[in-house]
Amino acid sequence: MELSQLRMIKSVAECGSIALAAQHLHCVPSNITTRIKQLENELGTVLFTRAGRGLQISAAGQLFLGYCERILALVDEARRAVTPHAKPHGTLRIGAIDSCATGRLPPLLAEYHQRYPEVTLELVTGQWPQLLDDVQHHRLDAAIVAIDVQHPKLLSTALYHEPLILIAGAAHPPLTDLSAISRQTVFMWPAGCPYRDTLEQWLAVHNVPINSVAYANWGSIIGCVGAGAGLAIVPEGMLERFGTGATLTRYRFNDLPAVQNRLVWHRETGCHTARDAFASLLAEHFSPQNPGPATACK
Repeated sequence: MELSQLRMIKSVAECGSIALAAQHLHCVPSNITTRIKQLENELGTVLFTRAGRGLQISAAGQLFLGYCERILALVDEARRAVTPHAKPHGTLRIGAIDSCATGRLPPLLAEYHQRYPEVTLELVTGQWPQLLDDVQHHRLDAAIVAIDVQHPKLLSTALYHEPLILIAGAAHPPLTDLSAISRQTVFMWPAGCPYRDTLEQWLAVHNVPINSVAYANWGSIIGCVGAGAGLAIVPEGMLERFGTGATLTRYRFNDLPAVQNRLVWHRETGCHTARDAFASLLAEHFSPQNPGPATACK
């Protein structure tokens, strides 16, 4: 069993085909086929089964994949451990919920590129369950989410509180009281979104029912509101960037809670200079009192 075989298993599982994995690993497909077959013979079990033109990982392969991810992550950590104070370099894979990736993050990504040009930064956007799963399985080095993470394999640090703003189209009649919301269509992300949960809990306290429509795209939500189709609750940072060209009426409520955004990373990765530099940059802008995972290098 060799590390190259483990990387092949991981790549084929992620790509779904040997041809795509070969492109990712910069080798010929026949080499991957041969090496995986050798490993299957060594293990005495089938790791992949044919599924149409692609491959489907087997139950045994799924179990083995977890070990592959942990071993490869440990190898990366071992390389970093011998040079914990080296200048950040290599690849940094960051995940972020859409509101952060669109609103607060772009200027920080630009600054990070300027500070650490030797780091290849990869940004993935998604919903928080998938991002946490990707961090848990070492597909991401860290992620920014809007929930309080409680998981034995994950650590997190608070970044910033995101204020929420109720928006309406410019031609929409002024909202004189909260009960008027119940007579409008409210555009929100699907169930499970922390911003949606915050709005629903806040309105429940005020005994205000809502008629909601679920859209999983901030641009569509703001566009519908701008066109006069209804109301929406949006994060302030995202609205500053996405809603600048829209004519909107904005409502702020003192008792509408802001949503805490957090940086999450795997507790077993230890020192990761590129990730720790990213965490320090976030701390400079959001929470100077919280250095985040950079302490792992000490």
